[in-house]
Amino acid sequence: GARQIYACATHAVFSGPAISRLSSGVLEEVIVTNTIPVIESKRFEQLTVLSVANLLGETIWRIHEDSSVSSMFR
Repeated sequence: GARQIYACATHAVFSGPAISRLSSGVLEEVIVTNTIPVIESKRFEQLTVLSVANLLGETIWRIHEDSSVSSMFR
């Protein structure tokens, strides 16, 4: 069996019983991005929120400069 389990999602849409299920102790860490805010009442110990600010900024700059966006993901 698995020793550690990690969950990742782009958007932290924690609806219904999601918080109690995700924070039950089964998951080592739940990693999401800050594409939508996670209010304080929906935060829990295993939650890590990563910023997408640099990625969005770089993408906007490359589009403005007519540079490759796809090369960022190689």
